[in-house]
Amino acid sequence: MTTDQAPAVQRSAPAAAPETAGILHRHYLLVTAGACALVFLAAFESLAVTTIMPLVSRELDGAALYALAFAGPLAAGVIGMVAAGNWSDRRGPVGPLYASVALFVLGLLIAGTAGRMPALVGGRLVQGLGGGAMTVALYVVVARVYPPALHPKIFAAFSAAWVVPSLVGPFAAGIVAQAASWHWVFLGVVGLVVPALLMIVPALRRLHHDPAHATPAEAGTPEGARGPQRWPYSRLAWAALAALAVLGLNLSAQVPGAGAFLAAAAAVVIALVAVRPLVPRGTLLARRGLPSVILARGLVSAAFFGAEVYLPYLLVEQYSFSPTFAGLTLTGGALAWAGASAVQGRMGGRLSNVRAMKIGSAMVLGAVVLALVTTLLGWPAAVAIAGWISAGGGMGLMYPRLSVMTLAMSTPDTEGFNSSAMSIADSLGGALALAATGIVFGALSAANTATTTAGGVSGASFAGVFALTAAIAVVAVVVSPRVAARKAS
Repeated sequence: MTTDQAPAVQRSAPAAAPETAGILHRHYLLVTAGACALVFLAAFESLAVTTIMPLVSRELDGAALYALAFAGPLAAGVIGMVAAGNWSDRRGPVGPLYASVALFVLGLLIAGTAGRMPALVGGRLVQGLGGGAMTVALYVVVARVYPPALHPKIFAAFSAAWVVPSLVGPFAAGIVAQAASWHWVFLGVVGLVVPALLMIVPALRRLHHDPAHATPAEAGTPEGARGPQRWPYSRLAWAALAALAVLGLNLSAQVPGAGAFLAAAAAVVIALVAVRPLVPRGTLLARRGLPSVILARGLVSAAFFGAEVYLPYLLVEQYSFSPTFAGLTLTGGALAWAGASAVQGRMGGRLSNVRAMKIGSAMVLGAVVLALVTTLLGWPAAVAIAGWISAGGGMGLMYPRLSVMTLAMSTPDTEGFNSSAMSIADSLGGALALAATGIVFGALSAANTATTTAGGVSGASFAGVFALTAAIAVVAVVVSPRVAARKAS
């Protein structure tokens, strides 16, 4: 910056917000509303597609690509996360956010105008690529725009923005599909994404003139400064390999006989090898501090989401619940998640990050164990339902704190890498757990079919799923105290 340019920049910079300002203060109001709206829309789209996909598959004769329509965006998102993380570290979050929203909208347009299932899957891949990148870019925007004291509150708002669609998304998608067409479930969101981005634009423009949050590349730091200074194409290659491994694991259940387990084991090994360069060193070894924060994020996601998708199934098969009533279990968990997120945000430093992790991971483990015992002993369904509401509360305590810790342990030139690592752990943890539980569930169901003539799904199939996810939750409980940074000697 030259001397004659400095006054202009100083005049354009807005007055700083007071220290007592909240995320809804006029200084932050637009960026808070816009960022939460983008998170809401991404979550809504994810849940809405689950509702309409059976209709889409039937209309487009796409049963063979049904699973890929879900696994594809998740896998493509890993690549988007890595790309956005490196781009943000090198040039800041402005470019990555614009590009990710553009990709997200493009994917919606392709899927919404698709006349064949391959085209819809292609749109979903582009949408996943943009959605994964958008998540990372938003985290870096939070780090650059909000002071650390407000990070717990904005991440609590993000959690609420993600949870609320679970209450309205499936129902709204069904109404749109019935009243108009499933195409508008995709196309209708396009008209909402653009205004949401526009609300963030003023804050993004301010970032260009804020030297306090400049990356080394933005500030003209010479080569050799800490942080990535060039595009690490090898990381993109590892991300692509991890994405392929996730897809392979999801498809391994279709391999007949023992080949399914061999294919699954190979996919897991490949995924773990590929993810090592994408996360902080020592993550897979649960090294104290940031590596354990990233690992904990993946473990709690795996335990929670791996069990959650089977709980309504259990209630329908074993307790004769209607699908609608069984789905209310997830609604209860979502409400508890949102409530706990708000509570931990208000408590701030009165609830330490380590204590929040210990309590939250124990609540998730307790809920999964209750589901397992309910299945094995035939306890009333209310026991498992109450447990799952508790699990939602545990996730609400942990998720915002894990995001806060990730940014607190980052520097401006590593915020992108660390945010992408957290998102990758989140995504891969859930994907690997869902694939593994699917294999266990399918194998036990097939064994039951071979040994009995009774119809339906056996309790052993559900017990196998909950036993696996309980084991993952145990590991999360063990890792949770290690999220505290190593004390300086």
